[in-house]
Amino acid sequence: MEIRTIAPFLEYWESFRGRTRLVVSSIPPDKIDWTYAPGKFTLGDLARHLATIERYMYAETVGGNPSCYSGCGKELAPRHEDVIAFMDRLDNESIAIFRTLTDEDLQNKCVTPAGIRITVWKWLRAMVEHEAHHRGQIFIMLGMIGVETRPLFGLTAEEVRARSVSK
Repeated sequence: MEIRTIAPFLEYWESFRGRTRLVVSSIPPDKIDWTYAPGKFTLGDLARHLATIERYMYAETVGGNPSCYSGCGKELAPRHEDVIAFMDRLDNESIAIFRTLTDEDLQNKCVTPAGIRITVWKWLRAMVEHEAHHRGQIFIMLGMIGVETRPLFGLTAEEVRARSVSK
């Protein structure tokens, strides 16, 4: 997928992030600090990570600044409702930065934290892939603790199969 114009990308990103927010909202408040193993991200850490990496790495670097990501610790947003508000606030800040990009800016280069120069549209695409990766982790972790989640696109795999034509 090549991102040629910023407006449709932003519409897509806001919808994509909205689906992530629904998944994060399904985390039971008493499980925000749950993790599957000591030293691994908690459910809250993952949500805070998505917020901080979008804002302080992706938004900063596409804006021509160095990454200023400094982690995703509990001190940033300790409770479930704090995590949701934190995600919303940082997402709004990121969107404001992304809205300053022109279609021409998408062809410019930005510098990743690894020092690699990458085309802005490719870096934005990497942001989507990064979010999908961690959203999948949240889904799996919720399943591990028995939390039912809604399908992202309306139907479960079983419902799609039941409504499909056999070959």
